[in-house]
Amino acid sequence: MGRMTDRATARAAKSALATRFAADPGVAAVGLARQDAEYVVRVDLVEAAAGSRVPHHVDGVRVVTQVIGTVRPL
Repeated sequence: MGRMTDRATARAAKSALATRFAADPGVAAVGLARQDAEYVVRVDLVEAAAGSRVPHHVDGVRVVTQVIGTVRPL
């Protein structure tokens, strides 16, 4: 089993990805999530094709993606 990712490390990786994808129209949001008892960076995508631009790991932190579609105000 690999080492567990702590919250501070995951937050740093999240910040790096949020900056990287700030102007990417295919990325709706970047956040933290708990998965399999560890912290991961979660990237919410507008479309599946944007997932090819998202790395699987950043600074040793696992990155997961989910297609949520376009976010619109209520």
